[in-house]
Amino acid sequence: QVQLVESGGGLVQPGGSLRLSCVASGSIITILDMAWYRQAPGDQRELVAQIAGSGGTNYVDSVKGRFTISRDNTKNAVSLQMNSLSPEDTAVYYCNAFLRETIYGIPKDYWGQGTQVTVSS
Repeated sequence: QVQLVESGGGLVQPGGSLRLSCVASGSIITILDMAWYRQAPGDQRELVAQIAGSGGTNYVDSVKGRFTISRDNTKNAVSLQMNSLSPEDTAVYYCNAFLRETIYGIPKDYWGQGTQVTVSS
């Protein structure tokens, strides 16, 4: 059983910063990609940032230059440093891991429970 546990959400004023963290645990052989998604009320879930096992990263245009994704492969962990936050960043943020549970198994997507980020004065 694989679990992803997120932490670090909360309320922050516009222009402020938050750091989200996520740790994956359980029967994990290899984590391929890790990512952060977000979903605002009434909107579809969108990819915010993604990081491959090699360290290559990808960001949605709206967060480029403000958010930084990083991972610690020794801890099966991924973080999202969010700076210069604006009310438009308000959403529930979800951690995602694309991973194998067995050596020859098909990789699958796993999700955290979500953490609320609210940017408001």
